[in-house]
Amino acid sequence: MLRELKTFIAVTQDGTFAAAGQRIGLTQSAVSAQIRGLEDYLGMTLFDRTGRSAVLNAAGSRILPMAEQILEIFASMSQPESLGDFRGVIKIGAISTFQTGLLPQVLVKLHQSAPALETKLVPGVSFNLLTQVDAGNIDLAIVIKPGFPLAKDLHSETLAREPFVLIAPTHLQGEDPIALLREQPFIRYDRTSFGGRMVSQFLRSQRLEPKVALEIDEIDAIVKMVENGLGVALVPLAGLWLERKANLRVVSLDELTFHRELILVMRHANRQSPLHMLIGRCLHDVAQTSLSHQ
Repeated sequence: MLRELKTFIAVTQDGTFAAAGQRIGLTQSAVSAQIRGLEDYLGMTLFDRTGRSAVLNAAGSRILPMAEQILEIFASMSQPESLGDFRGVIKIGAISTFQTGLLPQVLVKLHQSAPALETKLVPGVSFNLLTQVDAGNIDLAIVIKPGFPLAKDLHSETLAREPFVLIAPTHLQGEDPIALLREQPFIRYDRTSFGGRMVSQFLRSQRLEPKVALEIDEIDAIVKMVENGLGVALVPLAGLWLERKANLRVVSLDELTFHRELILVMRHANRQSPLHMLIGRCLHDVAQTSLSHQ
């Protein structure tokens, strides 16, 4: 019945069988069959079905907290008594700049505490990683904080705030970032990404419409374009280019500086598990150490 209980909880969160199925990877008919099986087993209906929506009735409302507790207890059964005894695979999602930046240091600390643990890294953009955590496909993720509220069953913790700067080819003169953005070709941080949306908001606030030469999502790729003289760009202070001392100029935005916030995201049901707490401590320790060295 564990599978049916998970599907039941998904329907209560999404409001329809179709939406729940899309999130957890089942067809609408499969969701319907699992809910019907659960209701037959319990001998009661759990939802008032009106049109496409599924609303908890009194019995469903009574069952919901017990279903959540059962799944939490079952998950805790697989947790070892000692951190050093952790085995199996943990799936960690991370945006590219974190994978090539602080994540290696985090994994060193993690494997010192849990040497038998296998880590699977899942790359992706922030929105896709949030969706995978919400669906239970990955255990946790490091993403850019979105401009909208997270799903109610997700828990987040702030890891770092990274300032945006203007980067320009070395041959360009001038310290006024607004003038450079107005006059030079612009390499745009993909406007569909969370970070790119922040750049778009900044440009609107300054009433700037730069001449876009290229639009791309990878920050280190943007840096390479700037190094080769293709234009200027607005990027966060994050990524491999900081370690290799990129051949470009960094121009501060001064009082106009805006930041992207890196957050750790996991499901609320997992936030108290020893393994998730251990990973959270490793992440916070490395992020704080990096901040103190800046």
